[in-house]
Amino acid sequence: MQMIAPSLLSANFKCLQDDIDMINSSEADWLHLDVMDGVFVPNISFGFPVLEAVADICKKPLDVHLMIVEPDKFITQVRHLNAYMMNVHYEACTHLHRTISEIHKAGMRAGVTLNPHTPVSLLEDIIADLDLVLLMSVNPGFGGQSFIENTYNKVRELKEMILRHNSHALIEIDGGVCLDNAQKLYQAGVDVLVSGSFIFKAPDPKAMIRQMKQL
Repeated sequence: MQMIAPSLLSANFKCLQDDIDMINSSEADWLHLDVMDGVFVPNISFGFPVLEAVADICKKPLDVHLMIVEPDKFITQVRHLNAYMMNVHYEACTHLHRTISEIHKAGMRAGVTLNPHTPVSLLEDIIADLDLVLLMSVNPGFGGQSFIENTYNKVRELKEMILRHNSHALIEIDGGVCLDNAQKLYQAGVDVLVSGSFIFKAPDPKAMIRQMKQL
């Protein structure tokens, strides 16, 4: 399974409708939405008014990545977007199992994100309950950063854990993803690639999405 989730963070917000229309007509599998609060990460992206507007016009499943403190407070609002996936950070959840259970109760798939410094082994006791694990391959907060090479090792370790626990969790990567590393990531065990500026700044974004899926 080779899936692509373009990141809205790199879209042209002056012409957002045009970029959503492009995604709708492309071979993209999901639309990745990074919500930043300026507290958990050193940046602010967009909030629920923008998310609601995007949800109204986007035909792709929404992959909502909350890079915020206390994500539990927003489960109901994310559900109202008809989001497919709600993704929370391991580092932001004091009671992660309860958070995952509440996301599932709300009718969404549940994902957990690990920052580059967070070891995969910390998911050992919850991996069977997850639908997705997102490994950050850059330090979260800003787009356009360089890919962290140790990510390949983390992917292989996570894949082994998923198989050992008979988990159905997908592996997603976000940060510095491009044609140079996409195939190696797929080969390591990644299912979903999040790509922002590399797609949206390409001369033909739809062709780039197609090319990344066919590697």
